[in-house]
Amino acid sequence: MSSDTDPLSGLRQQIDELDSQLVALLGKRLAVTKQVGEIKSRVGLPIYVPDREAQLLQKRRAEAEELGLSGDLIEDLLRRIMRESYQTQHVRYQCTNPNLGKVVVVGGRGALGSVFTEMFERSGYQVCVLEKEDWESAPSILADAGMVLISVPMKLTEHIIRSLPPLPKDCLLVDITSTKTGPLTAMLDKHPGAVLGLHPMFGPDVSSLVKQVVVVCEGRYPQRYQWLLEQMRSWGAILNTSTAKEHDDAMAFIQVMRHFCSFVYGAHLAGENPPLEKLIQFSSPIYRLELAMVGRLFAQSPDLYADIIFNSKESVALLRRFQQRFNAALEVLEGGDKGAFIKEFFHIGQWFGDFAKKSLVESKKLLLKADDDRA
Repeated sequence: MSSDTDPLSGLRQQIDELDSQLVALLGKRLAVTKQVGEIKSRVGLPIYVPDREAQLLQKRRAEAEELGLSGDLIEDLLRRIMRESYQTQHVRYQCTNPNLGKVVVVGGRGALGSVFTEMFERSGYQVCVLEKEDWESAPSILADAGMVLISVPMKLTEHIIRSLPPLPKDCLLVDITSTKTGPLTAMLDKHPGAVLGLHPMFGPDVSSLVKQVVVVCEGRYPQRYQWLLEQMRSWGAILNTSTAKEHDDAMAFIQVMRHFCSFVYGAHLAGENPPLEKLIQFSSPIYRLELAMVGRLFAQSPDLYADIIFNSKESVALLRRFQQRFNAALEVLEGGDKGAFIKEFFHIGQWFGDFAKKSLVESKKLLLKADDDRA
């Protein structure tokens, strides 16, 4: 159909021109935010400022609604734009402890260790990586360390801590493994100085630490590691404080149980061998997301997840209780007792409380995004 006979041709051309203008405006905005990042680095301001972001979103929503536009639409667009902006701002970060001296990252060439190595380097610290092939030189490498960060596989963490040569008395010893009770105890036993346990709740594929959660387990001499907490906040991280036991108890549900259930679900799919492409084609966004989360597990290191799942004997008892509840629910199904199922459904819904309604709203946003991405 020619442009003369196509009634949509002119309108489509206008849309193309407006889209090109939007692209150009986004380019200009990113250039400005990059300058903002450079200034923040120079004067020592954090990359992520929650109050500033909230105010910006509130104002833009109000402006959109005055024009008859959807506030949700504008907020979704701006959040995606701001996420990109944070990436352009991380040229160099403030250094909260310029007199610290050398930062030694044990395992700093590993997946997660390399993330922290880069972050400390971008913050202006002198960083040295200690790997297993360097271990004979560990005493000299660690002799003048201001901080030692342990980033090794979970199964090796406590052994590496106990194998460390004596550290300087004013050195800060930190670990970033997924469990905290054992490593924190090992660090407190090994080093008489300042000690801190951290668990970054993200993987090595993050593009920045903005809005990433780090669990903080207090160790010894907290006044000596406040600079590190401020440093992570300057990177944009969200810090949540916990005891080591509280952390490990929570991880049994957050990590061990979820990963194990995903493993069993994947094993069941592989055993039943349905046509995976058909499952994907027939899935609505929510089912595709659920399937993607299972598939994501098997795209990663089996050693990592084996360490997480096998680390705690207490987790076996938790999974046994899950098995009992699964069997009980199966018996209700086999007995055809819909009434019992509905009663239990309501009971569980009451336990979740307002979180269930919030989850409905939040998941709707994720599902819309997943639907947009579908080819």
